[in-house]
Amino acid sequence: MLRVGLTGGIGAGKSTVANRLAEHGAVLIDSDRIAREVVEPGTEGLARLVEEFGPEILAGDGSLDRPALAAKAFADDESRRRLNAIVHPLVGARTGELMAAAAPDAVIVHDIPLLVENGLATAYHLVVVVDAPVEVRVRRLVTARGMAEEDARARIRAQASDEQRRAVADVWLDNGGAEDAVLADVDALWADRLVPFEANIRLRRPRTPVSPKIAEYDLTWPAQAERVLSRIRAATGGLARRADHIGSTAVPGLPAKDVLDFQLTVSTLDDADTLRELLCDAGFPRLEGDWCDDAVDGGGTWPKRLHVGADPKRAVNLHVRSEETPAWRLALLFRDYLRANPDERDDYRDVKLRLADAHAEDGNVAAYAEEKQEFVNGVFTRGEKWAAATGWKP
Repeated sequence: MLRVGLTGGIGAGKSTVANRLAEHGAVLIDSDRIAREVVEPGTEGLARLVEEFGPEILAGDGSLDRPALAAKAFADDESRRRLNAIVHPLVGARTGELMAAAAPDAVIVHDIPLLVENGLATAYHLVVVVDAPVEVRVRRLVTARGMAEEDARARIRAQASDEQRRAVADVWLDNGGAEDAVLADVDALWADRLVPFEANIRLRRPRTPVSPKIAEYDLTWPAQAERVLSRIRAATGGLARRADHIGSTAVPGLPAKDVLDFQLTVSTLDDADTLRELLCDAGFPRLEGDWCDDAVDGGGTWPKRLHVGADPKRAVNLHVRSEETPAWRLALLFRDYLRANPDERDDYRDVKLRLADAHAEDGNVAAYAEEKQEFVNGVFTRGEKWAAATGWKP
């Protein structure tokens, strides 16, 4: 199933987006609602809160008196930790139950206000952030929720910043204008990204091959890459020796195909095979076939595994290489040598542009990649001399 984390600052209108996705068929899991459910009268959660903070936190009808609890639980950091130690595991367990009950082809949208603050982005295939200008959010909180203006501003300041949210956002929805505008964006997100994304994961379906097309260097590539790398690292755990952004999009200023290349380095290819289903479930289906790198000395090939991204709006290649061959090291040397030598980077740019033009009608990148290999091998040779002279290590 596809797991989507939905978040945004208070007053941004996250519920508008959540409700629209639910109308399309998403399974909506609301963290705030669950947090209320697990402390309703008669629950284990409420009993434990009373035991920890006293019967004074109960209202006359036996329900939780939230202001009374807040007065005690937020008095100091230790009290807040005691509260979280009770409520968070209960919310997590209930969330897990709801996810497990969803159909195998579900698109789960987890509405979680503190996704950024709690560092939960890697738990999702995609993070959607709903945003609106601060003044719009303040006006909504004052008029719709009856907050005092200063209280509204204080709540906004206490939450994650726009910069922190942008760092984890795969999708940024502007909900500062007319509702029809953001609803149209949500409709497009559902049809063009979420539905095919889910199917690609479930069916282990790779993206359709296309001809090489070179784009200007995108300043957002490093941030996009870090989001993907975080998911790869979270999915593979201790079996991976390292995970790196490699290839042309990892070289500042170098035009490239808009495909993020990554390398997962493992001890052996048996480890790569062990990771197969974990990577597939995380959104990186494996390409079938015998994949390999050509040995630079002409002495055969070096086997590897190749996964691709299932997200239809973010093309990814994930090369899984073992430390049993030099290929993993050469991929890092190639990247770092081009970063350190702008003239070589620009020569590579010219080769890529020429070959992409020559193979613009191929429908795939096989011949393009094969023809540029001679230049790449030359970079390996020159890079080794540079590494020896500078003391470079991967």
